[in-house]
Amino acid sequence: MNEPSFTIGVEEEYMLVDRESRDLVARMPDAMLEECSERAEGQQVTPEFLKSQIEVGTRVCRNMDEVAAALRLLRRSVIEVADRHGLAPIAASTHPFADWAAQQHTERARYDALSEEMQATAQRLLICGMHVHVGIEDDELRIDLLNQASYFLPHLLAMSCSSPFWEGKDTGLKSYRLTVFDALPRTGLPERFSSYAEYQRLVKVMVEAGLIEDATKIWWDIRPSGRYPTLEARIMDVCTDIEDALCLAAMICCILRLLYRLRLNNQRWREYSPMLIGQNRWRAMRYSFDRGLIDFGRGRVIPFPQLLEEVLELVREDAEALGCVSHVEHTRTILARGTSAHRQLEVHGQALAAGASTDEAYRAVVDHLIAETARGIAQ
Repeated sequence: MNEPSFTIGVEEEYMLVDRESRDLVARMPDAMLEECSERAEGQQVTPEFLKSQIEVGTRVCRNMDEVAAALRLLRRSVIEVADRHGLAPIAASTHPFADWAAQQHTERARYDALSEEMQATAQRLLICGMHVHVGIEDDELRIDLLNQASYFLPHLLAMSCSSPFWEGKDTGLKSYRLTVFDALPRTGLPERFSSYAEYQRLVKVMVEAGLIEDATKIWWDIRPSGRYPTLEARIMDVCTDIEDALCLAAMICCILRLLYRLRLNNQRWREYSPMLIGQNRWRAMRYSFDRGLIDFGRGRVIPFPQLLEEVLELVREDAEALGCVSHVEHTRTILARGTSAHRQLEVHGQALAAGASTDEAYRAVVDHLIAETARGIAQ
């Protein structure tokens, strides 16, 4: 088996807010997409399901230095163009106070079909995420790594949380986004397959039954891409801080390389019960990394910093080989100063403590998100 390329591509979804009201715009200005694309040097800038959203995607990158340059350029392009229209993007998985019922979906055939099939569950999709593609060219290897990688998904989610608020309420969750997305079918943890042919048979049954058009309509937390020879990790909230986004992209690539190395030595990561992994997934949604995750081998909840250090030790060789040690070690910074969700809650609490009204406190959170989305894009 040839070694996978481990190329990387990152997609981010942003919400567009009016700088004066801090609420979401009713729709993106007509000229904005074209203007962003012109600045983005051939990289992907597209509309999303809702008219108040915009999606960006890097080109295929050979290493994390290329990912960093591409993602900074994309964020910078959207920010500069949006500013000319009196708008700003926020890289957060929910808006602190916007009303989902007031949003309109983008008029495209695929979005029209989604809205028609899913009805209110689709209309509530006022959420944004980050998707990371890693090049795994061999079909069988892609499925083998899919089966094993599910174990690490809650760890990645815990470090990406950016959706504590929903319609002007503190949800009590650090990642409320997944409670919205999980209402759709074909979401959540992936199925397990004995071979690529078994995976193809599942897709074929669903397509021939008229349930989906193709594999792109399967929205698991990690999936074989329906368009590219990649594994696509989709569980993460979109990271407000660009350094956090780069860190998690590097972590995903290193974890997949670790699992590939184990296979070369006739070893593999143990596949645990989906119920157990789902429990860790819930803990990450609820607490981020504040209350730890279950270590299935030990049979008890372990503090997240301890689990993280164990993972970092496992992937050290892979981070060195891929040239992304500094990006991977940024996970310690995330733990030290919190995720976007932690910082949003802190800004909100400080504003209220200083005498702000409820509305003013939520606008302060939006101002924080605008500033943090833009931080670090000039490097």
